[in-house]
Amino acid sequence: MIDTILIVEDEKPNADRLRRLIKSIRPKAEIVGVLESITETVEWLGQHPHPDLVMIDVRLSDGLSFEIFEKVRIECPVIFTTAYDEYAVRAFKYNSIDYLLKPVEQDELENAFAEAEKLTRRLDFSSLEGLLNFVQPKEFRSRFLLPFKDGYKTVLVSDVIYFHSEFKITRACLADGSEEVLVQTMEELEQQLNPKEFFRANRQFIIHIDAIARIHHHFNGKLKIDIRNHPEVEILVSREKANVLKAWLDY
Repeated sequence: MIDTILIVEDEKPNADRLRRLIKSIRPKAEIVGVLESITETVEWLGQHPHPDLVMIDVRLSDGLSFEIFEKVRIECPVIFTTAYDEYAVRAFKYNSIDYLLKPVEQDELENAFAEAEKLTRRLDFSSLEGLLNFVQPKEFRSRFLLPFKDGYKTVLVSDVIYFHSEFKITRACLADGSEEVLVQTMEELEQQLNPKEFFRANRQFIIHIDAIARIHHHFNGKLKIDIRNHPEVEILVSREKANVLKAWLDY
């Protein structure tokens, strides 16, 4: 469980919003501090027991918050919040559970908290065993077991070109043109799939990197993705997430 939370945010309206969201989804959690700078955060972490979770804005009044990790070891999960998306890839090097764009939405924060709680239950950062588990490569989903006639069949993740959600139904679209209905939500798939191969383009689509035929500029800074052999499919990526997509494709 997440019982203690440290907020690092130099803009009071954003800090107040985080307070309200946290209290609405984890009313029993204690916010142990709201800090505004790299210097203040490094000093606080050196003088207090580390909380169960740290929420950090990327850009602070005295620089990028990544500098904090160069000066002190944070022994708990981290959620980054920012109005800028160009730091997403770098953020995941620092115990990052999630990278939330402002204004932070309640459902996104709830999902991030759920992932942090899974991690804290699974790992003990203070033990050698926990540290060894933490650095081991994560095993990602490789197949789905699906009901079929009077039994079951398997569908390989490697056969999926994209996942699509509509009316709360998740479908896996396969390379042979067929579709399979899954019980997993898009949020669950996002955590189970290898992020080097799959990208959450928007709320409705998760796409395989090899399925991308072309990327076009769209209105208002958005990007449009064409899927190989599926001209009828239109996948739009928001302006806020466009740089994350380009960094993913270029890494």
